[in-house]
Amino acid sequence: MLSRRNFLTVAVGVAAAGGLTACAKKDDSSSDSSSGGSKTITLGFSQVGSESGWRSANTDSVKSAAKEAGYNLKFFDAQQKQENQISSIRSYITQKVDVIAFSPVVVTGWDAVLKEAKAAKIPVVLTDRSVETSDDSLFVTLVGSDFTDEGRRAAKILEKVIAKAGLKAPVKIAQLEGTTGAAPAIERAKGFKEVMDAEHKDDWKVVVSQTGDFTRAGGKQVMAAFLQSNPDINVLFAHNDDMAIGAIQSIEAAGKKPGKDILIVSIDGVKDGFVAMSEGKINAIVECNPLLGPQLMDVVKKVKNGEKVERWIKTKEGDFMQDQAKAALPSRKY
Repeated sequence: MLSRRNFLTVAVGVAAAGGLTACAKKDDSSSDSSSGGSKTITLGFSQVGSESGWRSANTDSVKSAAKEAGYNLKFFDAQQKQENQISSIRSYITQKVDVIAFSPVVVTGWDAVLKEAKAAKIPVVLTDRSVETSDDSLFVTLVGSDFTDEGRRAAKILEKVIAKAGLKAPVKIAQLEGTTGAAPAIERAKGFKEVMDAEHKDDWKVVVSQTGDFTRAGGKQVMAAFLQSNPDINVLFAHNDDMAIGAIQSIEAAGKKPGKDILIVSIDGVKDGFVAMSEGKINAIVECNPLLGPQLMDVVKKVKNGEKVERWIKTKEGDFMQDQAKAALPSRKY
């Protein structure tokens, strides 16, 4: 997997030029908007899916930034299936796009298709999520967040939430995990556990943990099961806002008050999460910025021109407590 502490720079070869064939069946291609001498950059982008508010905002950011940059964008929604994403990347290789970018569904299983892209001299840029590969030269860079640090930040902000609420030990935590095998699910859980094991070994315990697949429906269903098996849960750590919002429905249906009877910390910072926080139902949110489009388009241009880029291009993010929600809500554009 890409080490998120590695800031080596790499030189990138110019992508092979070539004629474009028809798009894959699910591609949403923009028209060629070039006028003048230079050839329009064609970017093939394969998205995880549309499982959450964060993902929808991320897709909108990529599409609008590509349009603003004047790129010919070929967009594919993989519907959270790795086989769909691999098929779309192979389609982009056949079409001889200039650059391929994708947000991987899971971390493993990419070597074969990435080797095909390298053999075709088409550079690959990862967005949002990392992958495990046998050869780090199979992709150029990652544009995205430090998920492990987000997990650490979630644990640290939970300390503040617990202190403010006056919750006494034992702290019994339910964890709603993201999609099994996905980088944010693995790394957010890892970062949270690091802080918990180092600083709260005796007073915090994750009593139940299961994937809600980053969806509201998943969060609602899994939280209902959690409350059946562990009715004394007093903290929920959700790997994203959508699962937290789904979980709130089950908490209320069980006759409990989210944000009071069960303290809630989640990750993302989408508008609906801030609405729930302003209503007192979520206690704190660790931001994960989905607006990666402008950064991605800048990287794509550099890659196409053979310029050096950082191995990992981080996004800027913040943390928010419940009392900051109302003031911050108007700034939530996604």
